[in-house]
Amino acid sequence: MGDPGLVTMEMAELPKETVLELAGCSVVSGSTMACAAVLVPGLLRGSVGAICSQAALLKSTRGALRHLTLTSIMKSKRKTDHLERTANALRQEVVTAAKVCGTANESPSVKRLRLLVADQDFSFKAGQWIDFFIPGVSVVGGFSICSSPRLLEQERVIELAVKYTNHPPAVWIHKQCALDSEVAVRVGGEFFFDPQPADASRNLVLIAGGVGINPLLSILRHAADLHRERANQGSGYEIGTIRLFYSAKNTSELLFKKNILDLVNEFPEKIACSLHVTKQTTPISAELKPYITEGRITEKEIREHISRETLFYICGPPPMTDFFSKQLENSHVPKEHICFEKWW
Repeated sequence: MGDPGLVTMEMAELPKETVLELAGCSVVSGSTMACAAVLVPGLLRGSVGAICSQAALLKSTRGALRHLTLTSIMKSKRKTDHLERTANALRQEVVTAAKVCGTANESPSVKRLRLLVADQDFSFKAGQWIDFFIPGVSVVGGFSICSSPRLLEQERVIELAVKYTNHPPAVWIHKQCALDSEVAVRVGGEFFFDPQPADASRNLVLIAGGVGINPLLSILRHAADLHRERANQGSGYEIGTIRLFYSAKNTSELLFKKNILDLVNEFPEKIACSLHVTKQTTPISAELKPYITEGRITEKEIREHISRETLFYICGPPPMTDFFSKQLENSHVPKEHICFEKWW
């Protein structure tokens, strides 16, 4: 996914000092790495401490680090973690302190998290993810941001929605996380929607499966913010139509239902959604029924929205992502108009 922004190792097999060095370092040349001065709350200590007090050069070459990475992965019996999967993804250099300012259950298996990021220099693009550093947890989490950049601008808050698994960061979020818990975050990823005011108007088709809704909700919210700005000020980017296709096992696992339908009702001429359930066993509520289809999202539904002005964003289980990206290519959609993110 582009030039390498971080070379990673199996963190559990490294000394704590090395883990801290790698957590704040990014590739700046073919043979050296530079470490930015950053603050991370209590990763190894109970209070905020500096990962790197000054710029430092690592003597190892990028090739040597990659060899160590592959060696440690081969030694490990488990599946690759977030840092390993995204080792070649673009990342911001700086790790930023954040504090938990709200939690809520979004579904029986998903917890929503609000993080206060006071640093005014922290920013992200709709659709991007964060590296999530937790005090006392050696494994780094990777979670897509589901809020819009506008919420960060106005309240210095970002939101995540994390499904429960046995992955240590997810376990911490579901079982140990509390208000005012200190963590740290770093933005990364090349899956985003960030149009500039003078850019050509585009339609968006967003295709989500399960918790893959997170980055697409961020994009949907950002598109709505851009439309509000254009309507209120008469200037700024002119968004086209937005169509969300979202599939989950049942309506209880369709995340952010109210948020999505609120946007549909606020901008009926701009935003529409098709919500799909594949294993529904209970009656569907009256307010949801007009938007629900029982069964998977079909190729035909997506094909009906193909045009030269349309961008496609896909995030969900790899088989679903592979299927729709391939079908769109077969329908002669330019590859640069097909964006997708795979998480597991």
